[in-house]
Amino acid sequence: MRLNEWKSEPVLEEVPVPEPGPGEVLVQVGAAGACHSDLHLMHEFEPGTLPWNPPFTLGHENAGWVHTLGEGVTGLEIGQAVAVVGAWGCGTCDHCLDGLETYCERPDLAPVAGGGGGLGLDGGMADYMLVPAARHLVPIPDGLGVVDAAPLTDAALTPYHAVRRSLGKLGPGTTAVVIGVGGLGHLGLQVVKAVSAARVIAVDGRESARDQAAELGADLVLDPGPDTVERIREATGGRGADVVIDFVGSDETLATSAACVRQLGDVTIVGIAGGTLPVSFFGLPYEASVQTTYWGNRRELVEVLDLASRGLLHATTTIYPLEDAVSAYQDLAHGEVTGRAVIVPNDTFTR
Repeated sequence: MRLNEWKSEPVLEEVPVPEPGPGEVLVQVGAAGACHSDLHLMHEFEPGTLPWNPPFTLGHENAGWVHTLGEGVTGLEIGQAVAVVGAWGCGTCDHCLDGLETYCERPDLAPVAGGGGGLGLDGGMADYMLVPAARHLVPIPDGLGVVDAAPLTDAALTPYHAVRRSLGKLGPGTTAVVIGVGGLGHLGLQVVKAVSAARVIAVDGRESARDQAAELGADLVLDPGPDTVERIREATGGRGADVVIDFVGSDETLATSAACVRQLGDVTIVGIAGGTLPVSFFGLPYEASVQTTYWGNRRELVEVLDLASRGLLHATTTIYPLEDAVSAYQDLAHGEVTGRAVIVPNDTFTR
């Protein structure tokens, strides 16, 4: 499933099976998540906007089985189930050496500047995917299948990173607000419940999402409206939320985030709806912090997969065969996907 030019629909094409060179690994794809950010890639970006351009195969949430090892690769076995770490940095700068390849400071030395498989290089919406280094693969633990693991590589890893950086503010007696309980947010809610003692307030305009949030253990579920901030403050004894994670990122949701966060609290912007948040001395509670995050790192993916293998995280998914991947994106664009859309090669159904 390839994006051949900006502002176009993806197309299904036959391409040669890649051959791994030294240090590379060929993965037989079992599943690839369809991310809402792919819609932005297809329809909003102009040539020169990013440091890379089409054509490339889509799919940056991937899992499968090791098929072929390039020369010099050790630590992996043929047939082993693996998840793919999506961001591919240079591997040598300070951030990469700390495991933060999402924030690589030498993109000129990376396989593709600021991207990875499905983001400038060929991703996982194909029968096979070439991974440039073994460090970008994480063994999938027992009890977790590749179809379940694939969407976790972004849809769970991204909120996990966001929650983890604010974990010190999520002790007993604290409150986290999750705005947007969709493909990422329903996993973000589960992450907060799995790794902290905080109460969780979920906010979403869709009744189905609110129902799901309640099923996943949200302590309070709210429909966004003029009294949302007041209700959050009432539920927190007037203090506000210790951590707000905005999985939407619109003007409206960012305004809600700023208005309901507690002094010394965190507002983390994950959603890329294009909203802005004016920041001024009196525009936020004292010492409230605002930050953006991007994806997560390999160590965090190991932890995410561990949580999932123990039943503490689960992505709600809608499965599409590869031949219907275009339909998956159309459904995603129209808000008709439950949870996360996952694309699978036809033979995955038989494994």
